[in-house]
Amino acid sequence: MSTPPLLTERRGPVLVLTLNRPEVRNAIDMPLAEAIAAALDELDGDDALSVGVLTGAGRGFCAGMDLKRFAETGERPWVGDRGFAGIVRRASDKPLIAALEGFAVAGGLEIALACDLIVAARGTKLGIPEAKRGLVAAGGGLRRLPRLLPSALAMELALTGNLITAERAHEVGAINRLAEPGEALARALELAAEIGANAPLALVGAKQILQRQWSWDEAEFWERQAEIVEPIASSEDAREGARAFTEKRPPVWRGR
Repeated sequence: MSTPPLLTERRGPVLVLTLNRPEVRNAIDMPLAEAIAAALDELDGDDALSVGVLTGAGRGFCAGMDLKRFAETGERPWVGDRGFAGIVRRASDKPLIAALEGFAVAGGLEIALACDLIVAARGTKLGIPEAKRGLVAAGGGLRRLPRLLPSALAMELALTGNLITAERAHEVGAINRLAEPGEALARALELAAEIGANAPLALVGAKQILQRQWSWDEAEFWERQAEIVEPIASSEDAREGARAFTEKRPPVWRGR
């Protein structure tokens, strides 16, 4: 029996996705990209799930596209409107956390950047070295890195192909939490538990606004935000949240 390229595990309301090609540094080929896309569909389609955590098996997170497969066959692991790796153009509607160990480079970093939050072990190497291979970081890195890093540092990484450590990325605000080596998944699950305790409709709505507002002008922001917020404000969960607060008890969310 062949080894599945992606492992999934449910831990209560959290879906853990593990890139499972450690023998090739979790490089992305088409089967793995398709499995990631399917897992994101599962996360969004199941009301019992509220948060996803994406991590990698073995010594590191992901080294990006499978260049050997690309060189031999020209395979480019793009999946429909989700793009490279089944994630970089359209990830999940629900919150998604990347848990990084060892390295997240090239498309591997772009996969992490497609997630909403990043937890990384100290010493993890990060970067987009595509220029060293005659390529351009076309999986969203050139769009997302300048929004997370100082512009000069983002430009330096893109043009030199050099790597930085998780500690440096954390210093400039690109990583949410640092972990000791071997503890990134555990810390990510702690963060997922904090998020998962909140109202699922509110989580999805907040994520939509934060992601989409970059293209809105001031007037459009308030209009578009209202379109997303009003159904949430009139939901059963909104009333339950208010009741639970006044009754000094944990809320019971129903996702409606």
